[in-house]
This record gives sequence, C-alpha cells and structure tokens, in this order.
Amino acid sequence: VIEAATIDADWTMAAIVGIAGLKPAMAALKGGRTVALANKEALVSAGTLMTGAAKAHGATMLPVDSEHNAVFQCFDHAAPNSIRRVILTASGGPFRDWSLEAMRAATPAQAVKHPNWSMGAKISVDSATLMNKGLELIEAFHLFPLPAEGFEAIIHPQSVVHALVDYIDGSVLAQLGTPDMRTPIAHSLAWPQRMATPCRALDLAAIGRLDFSAPDVERFPAFGLAREVLLAGAERSAILNAANEIAVAAFLQGRIGFLDIALIVRKALDRYDPPAPASLDDVFAIDAGARRTAQAAMEAITA
Repeated sequence: VIEAATIDADWTMAAIVGIAGLKPAMAALKGGRTVALANKEALVSAGTLMTGAAKAHGATMLPVDSEHNAVFQCFDHAAPNSIRRVILTASGGPFRDWSLEAMRAATPAQAVKHPNWSMGAKISVDSATLMNKGLELIEAFHLFPLPAEGFEAIIHPQSVVHALVDYIDGSVLAQLGTPDMRTPIAHSLAWPQRMATPCRALDLAAIGRLDFSAPDVERFPAFGLAREVLLAGAERSAILNAANEIAVAAFLQGRIGFLDIALIVRKALDRYDPPAPASLDDVFAIDAGARRTAQAAMEAITA
C-alpha cells in the first residue's frame, strides 16, 4: 500500500481506516501530491507531522470528511485572522435522545444504525458516542489555522448544515447539502473547479426546519474527553485514538457495554503519559502503548 501511495498520480485518496492509514498518507504527502484525506485517525494521531510533511514537500491536503470539506469551502484561507470560530455539526447519532440508563443496555446493532449516513461499523459507533465529532475537532485543528478554542461542535439532527465559519464581523458562512458523501468526494476530485453529481438537490421547503442544540457531555463523555485533549494542545490525541479503537472493537465484539467505551478511553488517558511524538516511530510507539493500557483497562472491567 505504501508503494501504491508513491505512484506519480495527480490525486491520491487516503481512505484506509484507522492508524493503519498513516504511513501510506505520509508517503503520498512526501511525494508532493494532492492528497484527499478521508482518514481522520491518521491526522488525529500525527497531525503536526502530517502538516509539516505537506508544507516541506509542497503537498496539498484536501479534506473529504463532509464537515471538514464544508469548512474548506467556507474558510478564507488568505485571511484566517478574520475568522473567529469553526463550528462542526453532528447529527447526534442513534442515541441522541436516549438516557444514560437506556444507553447502558445499547447493543452494537443499535449503535451502528445511524439515522442519516451510511457508514462502517467503527465510525458508526464513534458517531453514537460522539467520539467521532471530538476526533473531527482535532482533525480540524490540524487542517485550519485557528487556536484550539476556536473549534466547536453543535448537534444538528437533520445533517443538512455540515459546518459553519464564524467571522469577526459577525458574518457566519455555512455549507449546506443533502447528507450524501458523493458531494464532498466530488468537490475534492474537481477542486479547484466543480463537477456535476447525481446527488439529490437540497429542498429546504420539504425539510421544513433545522434544529440545533449543544452537545451533552454528561450523556456523551467521549466528546468531552476529545475536547479536553484538543484544548490541551492535541499532543495526546494518539492515545485518545488508539484507546478508542480498542474500546470500540471490544464493544462490537460484545465484550463490553456501550458506556464502557468512554470509561476505557479515560483510564488510558489517565494512566499513560508519554512525551509528545516527534517522529512516526514515536507515534506508533505511543499507539502501541495506549492499546496495551486500554486493553488492561478493558480486562479489568470484564474480569
């Protein structure tokens, strides 16, 4: 896969799930190519290294995640000082209105049933815990030049508004569209031009209303954990990501409960505190250490 990433192509899509996508993505960036990023875990775990590689080798990173692609379209890249905040939207997932007690008994089949998007099992569970939105805030921090506190998230059940960019003069630019990944993929393929897609046209009159609310960190502590990591400088995000991957896999296997996911990630963050990574080897070493710590925490829960 790494060899494929070094092929002299005009455009490379980095879409391997998890930390496994990091080395190929870095290989493509070091080739000075246009790299469309559909893998958030690589950027979360090694964002400083990836953006440094892109700058050093003249590569272009295009975000494919619907929210980051939306920000990319609204963000004034020539005048980042004119921007106050970037706000990512989240559907709230399948458990948006569930109580903690109900979520305690949630099954993997219920967790992967996303109300708006068709996605894989791991990212669907991340959406259900809101960890996905927390990871996306960290991803946005590495993609767009604002301080950590300039990135926020809001619950928006309809998934029509994908992101908003708040300017210092009070103007807020938002990107809207039907929840269909073909739109951000097409934007990344055609950039800086646009191309036609077969996506259904947005019909606001038929939708009728757009709702927004603040994330509930008491019911969704995984989001709070990710935000804590972000506000601390995102240096511990590789631990967050690795521990989450272990916990989600265990939940999908039926070994732990839904609420145990955030608990295991919290324990990994509390118990493992390596220095910030300075190289890819450091990132993989931290990833391995965080997985061992999360595995031990999980085994203590299930013993």
